[in-house]
Formats: sequence, structure tokens, C-alpha cells
Amino acid sequence: MRHDKIDKDLGCTRGFAHRAEVSLVCEVRQGTRAWQKVELDDISQSGFRIARLPGANVDIPLRIRIPGIQLLTAHIRWKEGMAIGCQFGEPLHVAVFEHIVRQAQGG
Repeated sequence: MRHDKIDKDLGCTRGFAHRAEVSLVCEVRQGTRAWQKVELDDISQSGFRIARLPGANVDIPLRIRIPGIQLLTAHIRWKEGMAIGCQFGEPLHVAVFEHIVRQAQGG
């Protein structure tokens, strides 16, 4: 798999953080654009992957609403086609990460 690297110094930590495959519908927005429903398909304490986010602008932070969690800020770190990899502004606490994973697994 090849990713278009966005920032060499702030590249994603893919492969280094505990990651979980999930299927979770969330909402994201960049700047003043409208909220868009997206599917989170991979998450770690440090970031996540969205399979499809048309028109994503790598220069603008995004806001993400994960059900049951406060509004979070993230930065796009790589793009591959319509998929994007993001890094949370602040890493998730382990309990929050585990809650999201349990929620995505239906329990």
C-alpha cells in the first residue's frame, strides 16, 4: 500500500500504535464546510483512517464527532485516493479508545 506523504516530520504512527479495525459512522467537517457522514474503519489512540472523504484539504484541520465522545480535532497526515489518515490533536486516553472500540463492536 502506498500513501502520499503529507508531512515528513509529522507522518502517521501507523504500525507503531495499537490499532483496531472498526466500522463506525461519524461526522466530520473542515472549516465552515457542512458536516459529512463518514465511516471510520481504523482507529488508534493517536489517529484514525477514513475510507472516503472527497475534497479533503490537507491544510485545514478537521473536526470529528464520534458518537458518545466529545468533539475532537485532527490533522490529515496522508491521502490515498479518497482515503485519508488523520492524527488526533491530542492522543485519546486509553479508556476512551477502548470505549470507542467496544462501541464499534456493538457492546
